[in-house]
Amino acid sequence: MARDGRPGRMVAQGFDGPEQGEGSGVRPLEGVRVLDLTRVIAGPVTTRTLAAYGAQVLRVGAAHLPEVPGLVISTAFGKRSCELDLRTRQGADAFRRLVAGADVVVQSYRPGALAGLGFGPADLAAIRPGIVCVDISAYGGRGPWAGRRGFDSLVQMACGIADEGGRGERPVPLPAQVLDHATGWLAALGAVAGILRGRAEGGSWHVEVALARTALWLDGLGRVPGANVGEPEAGDLLEEAETPLGRLTYVRPPGKIAGVRPYWSSPPPHRAEHPPEWV
Repeated sequence: MARDGRPGRMVAQGFDGPEQGEGSGVRPLEGVRVLDLTRVIAGPVTTRTLAAYGAQVLRVGAAHLPEVPGLVISTAFGKRSCELDLRTRQGADAFRRLVAGADVVVQSYRPGALAGLGFGPADLAAIRPGIVCVDISAYGGRGPWAGRRGFDSLVQMACGIADEGGRGERPVPLPAQVLDHATGWLAALGAVAGILRGRAEGGSWHVEVALARTALWLDGLGRVPGANVGEPEAGDLLEEAETPLGRLTYVRPPGKIAGVRPYWSSPPPHRAEHPPEWV
């Protein structure tokens, strides 16, 4: 995402959907309601992906939590944005009402943090039977490191990727937050799998993904020589649009499902622009 004039092309589909013809049609997640309690990259990528395939995503932030403005903009396409303080009775009650109307809850707080407020997976399933809960963490929900906070570069250091990049002299993380982005896509896949399992078998479903487990998976894929790899040309992957936040250049969502192209139905909102309710 950028606000400058880097190569790209004007949006052909705006934020209302693709043009008639190839790629038009009903997106596969139309009618699915997703509560997004995530920040920074991995979780927001998850819910941005679900929004591209038609889910109604309501991001629930909080005024007391810090944000990285650029990341908020780049991951907020297709979402609405509200704020609630779940530590207060009023905020908790409002959140319960949202959960009662939701299909999926995606959260990336430290394991146990939401459960301590009465919103663990079992609590959410009691409020809304059939819900899919997606938990994203640095090191997983069990084990000696479960309670540790973490982010992409730290996990790269902990698992050895950054050490390898620095050839044992000093830690050098990868030139992209690949664990975050890969985990975000895996979590989106998990959410869809939970929805499908629920429709086929009933019940509520709990999905867990962790940056460290993603690192192990990616590390196991092997290596390719990268010393002379140049900067890829990405101009044909970019779109531009005028939005309430300015003119944005961004990477459009990739792929198609059953011939339908994903797209975002709205530009990034201002923080807390919307009320905490479904539309």
